[in-house]
Amino acid sequence: MIEIGKEINQAEIREIPEEVFEAVKENAQDGRITCARANCIAAELGVVPSVVGKAIDALGIKITNCQLGCF
Repeated sequence: MIEIGKEINQAEIREIPEEVFEAVKENAQDGRITCARANCIAAELGVVPSVVGKAIDALGIKITNCQLGCF
């Protein structure tokens, strides 16, 4: 079961493939994941980065080393 961290629409969560959640959980360390790794997950799974971002938000994981300087 997915634990919800940040406020996110339940309908959006249902649209995220389970494999995205699993990849994010496997790659996060200490509740954090790098921006570069999140982008790699998106590319590897063939989804747009925003889908991975929504999974990251839903799991309450923080993005680090943002390539755009946003986080």
